[in-house]
Amino acid sequence: MSKERARRRAEREREAAVLAAARAAEAERKERREARVQAVTSRLPQRRRGPSGILAERRRKQNGALVAVLLAINVLVWILSDDWALRLAALVVSLLAAPVLHTLLFRRS
Repeated sequence: MSKERARRRAEREREAAVLAAARAAEAERKERREARVQAVTSRLPQRRRGPSGILAERRRKQNGALVAVLLAINVLVWILSDDWALRLAALVVSLLAAPVLHTLLFRRS
């Protein structure tokens, strides 16, 4: 009976050693991957987080809506007109009018 127990224990220890080796190999792979990722991302500029409050979210939505409207107008002018001068004029006017339109459309009162 003791030989059977010893054989089973040796088998369990062998299985445990295989599992431990697999875990160690996986941990080593993760460490190497993390080192590669760190080496690449350390050269990139750090991502800056902007304001994240309610007012910042409202400002982002307003700016996005204004850009969408101006972009739609410029696309329409681009499609409907063949004159390059008119296309360029629409682009310049939309760039110059953007702050004025923002003030008129989203005025705080």
